[in-house]
Amino acid sequence: MARPVIGIIGNHYLIDDSYPVHAGGTMNSEAIAQVAGCMPLLVPSDPRFVSVPELLEACDGFLLTGGRPNVHPEEYGENPTEAHGAFDRNRDAISLPLVRACVERGQPILGICRGFQEVNVAMGGTLHPEIRELPGRDNHRMPPDGTIEEKFALRHSVRFTTGGVFHHLMGAEEVMTNTLHGQGVVKPGNRVVIDGYAPDGTPEAIYVDGAPGFALSVQWHPEYNAANDPVSRPLFTAFGDAARQWAQGQGPQALKSA
Repeated sequence: MARPVIGIIGNHYLIDDSYPVHAGGTMNSEAIAQVAGCMPLLVPSDPRFVSVPELLEACDGFLLTGGRPNVHPEEYGENPTEAHGAFDRNRDAISLPLVRACVERGQPILGICRGFQEVNVAMGGTLHPEIRELPGRDNHRMPPDGTIEEKFALRHSVRFTTGGVFHHLMGAEEVMTNTLHGQGVVKPGNRVVIDGYAPDGTPEAIYVDGAPGFALSVQWHPEYNAANDPVSRPLFTAFGDAARQWAQGQGPQALKSA
């Protein structure tokens, strides 16, 4: 039987500051192929090349990846500043309506880092450009130096709502995660439930309440070491199961709580 196809929402980059490419981290494809058990398909996230209806027909689910460009603040009613960093308006044009369509259809989506923020914005929520500037918040950004292993090392805990969706999925109320982000959720979007927080109060795990299918997002990067990490593996396994159910025509797989 053919594996379900997971569209991996890619980012625009310049190689050597001159050659434009669409790219996605290898660890995203590895997590989808080896843990979720699905076929990864990198999406050139640009409305000149693909449309949301085409993607919905071509793929069984979508991984909304992290990336250096941030969601443009005009998408949530604010003016851009230097603190907001770089943008990828073409990805915005694909990912935001794609999120809304998947939520409505029950087609599985998993958001990671920027993808977590995309889900919130797509549902009408807002972001802060630098959460480390907020009183009482920690610096959640990637360490500037070190190996990949050091950059993606576990750095803080995340506590889930007792009896909630993530508690049920992980089998634990508290887990350890990495942290490599600057922005963070300020106002949750319509039906967006914050189901997990870092010790400083930063939202780290969300789902869309009432979504007929798998619609989970996390602020950390579970794609790193996904096959061996006890937090990443159940997340990608459940995502893959939801995509298989969709691919087999069994309809959406609803979220569960403990």
